[in-house]
Amino acid sequence: MTGHLPQEPGSELPGELASALRRFAGRDRILVAVDFDGVLAELVDRAEDARPVPENAAALAALAVLPGVHTALVSGRALASLIAVASPPESTLLIGSHGAERRLGPDAPPLELDAQQCRVLAAVGQVLEPVARRYPDAWVEHKPAGRVLQVRLAGSDEARRRAVAEAEAALGELAGAPETDGFYVSHGKDVLEVSVVRADKGQGLDLLRRVTGAEAVLFAGDDVTDEDGFARLDAGRDITLKVGEGPTAARYRIAGPDQLSAVLREVAAWRG
Repeated sequence: MTGHLPQEPGSELPGELASALRRFAGRDRILVAVDFDGVLAELVDRAEDARPVPENAAALAALAVLPGVHTALVSGRALASLIAVASPPESTLLIGSHGAERRLGPDAPPLELDAQQCRVLAAVGQVLEPVARRYPDAWVEHKPAGRVLQVRLAGSDEARRRAVAEAEAALGELAGAPETDGFYVSHGKDVLEVSVVRADKGQGLDLLRRVTGAEAVLFAGDDVTDEDGFARLDAGRDITLKVGEGPTAARYRIAGPDQLSAVLREVAAWRG
C-alpha cells in the first residue's frame, strides 16, 4: 500500500496514483468500474436513501462519452435497486448481486433461476427470517438470486456478531440436506449474504473486460466483497483503488467517496 505521496504538478492526488492514472488513461481502450455504496455514494443507514455524490456522478458521466472509455457499476445490490438509486446512463454497464445479475445492453435478459435454485432460495429465507426477528432493526433483503441478513442497525457490535453467528450456524445445518444443497455464503459490512448463484465481483470484472475489450481496468471499491475484484486485476496494467479504511489488496487508496471525483477527473483530463 502507498502512503501520502507528493502530488504531481496540477494534480489533486498523490504522485504515484496520479502517475498511474496518466499511464492508464493512455491506453487505447479502458474500463472504469466502481462500486456504488461507499464509493460512488456515501454509506447511509437506509439503502433506498443512497444517491451518488453529485461530483462523482458528473465525473463518471463525463468519462462515459469519451472515445475508447467504458464505464460500469459493480455492486452487491440487486440490479433493480442499483438502477433505482444510481440512475445510470444507458451506456453504463451494470453488474448487480456481486455478479449474479448484469445489464450489458438494453436487451439483456433478466436472471432466471431453475427449480432447484428456487427451492434452495426459499429454504435460505426460512432460516434467515427468524434470526432477523430476534434482533431489533435487523432484516432480510430479498434479491433475485439471494437473501441478505442486514444487521447494520441491529444495536451493538456484539448483537451484530451474534446475529451473524446464529445465521451461520443455522445455514450450516441447512447445507447438510441434499434437497437444499447449492448455496454460497459471503460476508460484507454488517451483512451476511447467501446466494444460489456462484458469482463474485472478480468474475464480474472478467466479464466486463471481455465484453468491452478493455486493455486496462480501473476498479474502485470499499467493501470486503470488492477484494475479489482487486485480486482478479493485473498489477502491471490495471488500477485497484480502495476507498476508505481497512485492510486491502488494492494498490492505491483514497479516504472516501468525496475524493473519487478527483480520480475520475484525472483520467478524463489525460484522456482528453
